[in-house]
Amino acid sequence: MTDKIKLLAAALMIIAGIAGFYYFADSPSVVRLGSVLAGLAAAVALFWFTQTGKQFFAFSQESVAEARKVVWPTRKETIQTTGVVFAFVVVMALFLWLVDAGLLWAVKLLMGQGNT
Repeated sequence: MTDKIKLLAAALMIIAGIAGFYYFADSPSVVRLGSVLAGLAAAVALFWFTQTGKQFFAFSQESVAEARKVVWPTRKETIQTTGVVFAFVVVMALFLWLVDAGLLWAVKLLMGQGNT
């Protein structure tokens, strides 16, 4: 129950930060932005101490650890793969153009025979 209250309070802090942005409409942009960031920072701080927040941050840390384990392609592999994709796109574009031109020719041929 306390987590739900904390989550509600965090949401209200975000809303208060956004409301402050509009409340300080005549103030400099720095003050307006500070209002939003302060509300967001307070909400994140409060969210951190909820069970959901702890699970989220643990998940985030695990995600970063898994991303570090990924073997990213080299520059050469990336360029080669991009080249293959572009070549495939060109081949498919030519194929579809030929099919379209063939169908257009067939329809014109059939329409011309139907009028005689």
